[in-house]
Amino acid sequence: MSASPTSARPLLPVLDAAAVEKIIYDALPMASFASFSVTDIGPGLAIVRLPYETWMVRPGGTVAGPVLMLATDTAMFAVVLAHIGDQVMAVTANININFLSRPKPAAVIAEGRILKLGRRLAMVEVLMYSEGDDTLVAHATGSYALPA
Repeated sequence: MSASPTSARPLLPVLDAAAVEKIIYDALPMASFASFSVTDIGPGLAIVRLPYETWMVRPGGTVAGPVLMLATDTAMFAVVLAHIGDQVMAVTANININFLSRPKPAAVIAEGRILKLGRRLAMVEVLMYSEGDDTLVAHATGSYALPA
């Protein structure tokens, strides 16, 4: 899938998926709890996979909203790092999430896309799916404050 960013700056990644994943695991001890993986990096794009675990389920047998929020922020951080490099002081400034359909009890796939990459702020969109199903379960937008 290709991103359609509006940034004036070319959106070519400077880090690959393995490098981004390592930076996140090294910088954030809580990352090991979710056991996520960065599965792909491309121009303006990062895809993150959170494997399904029983702790993710809420009453009704669906993946809980906070898990989708975790997937959102992880995908946002991954796509930002992929395009600005090893800058762990890039921080979440805002997240807005819309839950669109009931996620299946399956791994969560989150596709982070840069909408605009400025000098001090990155605007990002995240599309989320249950693995194996192309039904959009959540859509999020957010921003990351970038270090000077």
